[in-house]
Amino acid sequence: MSYPIPPDVQLSIDAQLASGRYSTPEEVLRAALRALEEEEEDRVAVQAAVDEWRAGDEGTPLKDAFDKLRRCRL
Repeated sequence: MSYPIPPDVQLSIDAQLASGRYSTPEEVLRAALRALEEEEEDRVAVQAAVDEWRAGDEGTPLKDAFDKLRRCRL
């Protein structure tokens, strides 16, 4: 599968390759997609917590909430 890559995106890919952190453009794109998936998971978790709070839930201590978010990233 092949897609045209806009010049600004290609510059970002090239910068990541030049940093030495990634060996191929595919590795850069995989890492970007993983980060996007993690961000979406975090957004969903935060939205669920906000929805519970708005529904009158007593809530979760902040430390417990952060611990839960950290576990989600593992």
